[in-house]
Amino acid sequence: MTERKIKVLVADDSQVARMLLAHLLESDPQIRVVGAVADGQSAVDFVAENKPDVVLMDIHMPHLDGFEATRRIMETQPVPIIICSATTNPREVATTFRLMEAGAVACVEKPIAREHVEFEQLVADLLQTVKLMSEVKVVRRWPRSRLAPVPAPVARAAALKPAPAEIRVIGIGASTGGPPLLQTILAGLSKDFPVPMLVVQHIAHGFLPGLAEWLNQTTGFRIHVASYGTLPLAGHVYLAPDDFHMGVSASGRILLTREEPENGLRPAVSYLFRSLAEVWGASALGVLLSGMGKDGAAELKLMKDKGATTIAQDRESSVVHGMPGVAIGLGGATHVLPADRISDALVTLVNRRNGT
Repeated sequence: MTERKIKVLVADDSQVARMLLAHLLESDPQIRVVGAVADGQSAVDFVAENKPDVVLMDIHMPHLDGFEATRRIMETQPVPIIICSATTNPREVATTFRLMEAGAVACVEKPIAREHVEFEQLVADLLQTVKLMSEVKVVRRWPRSRLAPVPAPVARAAALKPAPAEIRVIGIGASTGGPPLLQTILAGLSKDFPVPMLVVQHIAHGFLPGLAEWLNQTTGFRIHVASYGTLPLAGHVYLAPDDFHMGVSASGRILLTREEPENGLRPAVSYLFRSLAEVWGASALGVLLSGMGKDGAAELKLMKDKGATTIAQDRESSVVHGMPGVAIGLGGATHVLPADRISDALVTLVNRRNGT
């Protein structure tokens, strides 16, 4: 009996790119390219008739761009959509995250230049992402804003019982499905939120400045790619830069290091959470969001053991429940919450703990 192959649709307005991507995808015996189209409308039509397992979607296409095509697919015939872009210009990459708002589950850098020093790694990342995302269960997106605020019930907020220590810093870890979750959480907080936030988001190399630009545009927070030695300020969000672990020093300043990867990752959520547990203890708050694997799960438990309040995203609202699911299984979550309740929980916990 032959193994079922993953059926992939490639949507890209460049014929050369379509041919190369199809060739690279079919170099893996587990993947079969079932279609290659040149515009967003053709992608929507193909999905409606053929239902591939994964769509590899470019951003800028004629007739219907990647954003609108993604939105229509997720509202009608939802399938996992991976954004595949060659640009790393922050303002251009910011467009990528609008597609994730619309329901795309991941983004990868397009491997288009064979002479590129990282070409083989880009190909490996593409193939791995396609395989992993083919297993993600996506749901239909109804025609309304995914990010519309949902008021949290008072009873749910009142049930939170924080420890007495004042919260001085919040650490957030996220992977697959993380960018729109970060946007949702930050957009639900006021600009004068009184605690700094340190974030490790696993993302394809080169996309981080675009993520920062998009969050700057859509949340009202001041978003930074973190710099060594910075003293985190209230109302600011600091993203761990590509290929650097992020932690904090004994004086509370940001540390960046290229120590060995953890869980195969650098930056790793595990490094951030362990650092917060050691330096801030009960004065830290940890949040672990959607993502594959177990990065940060044991360290969320360590934060909790040190007296910190911890939040893990629930299964129902996670694109992939690996990281938060492992943390919950280890007993590392003080609270298990859906994505649209986390902002309210942060406000409640910080206000109660900090006496505001």
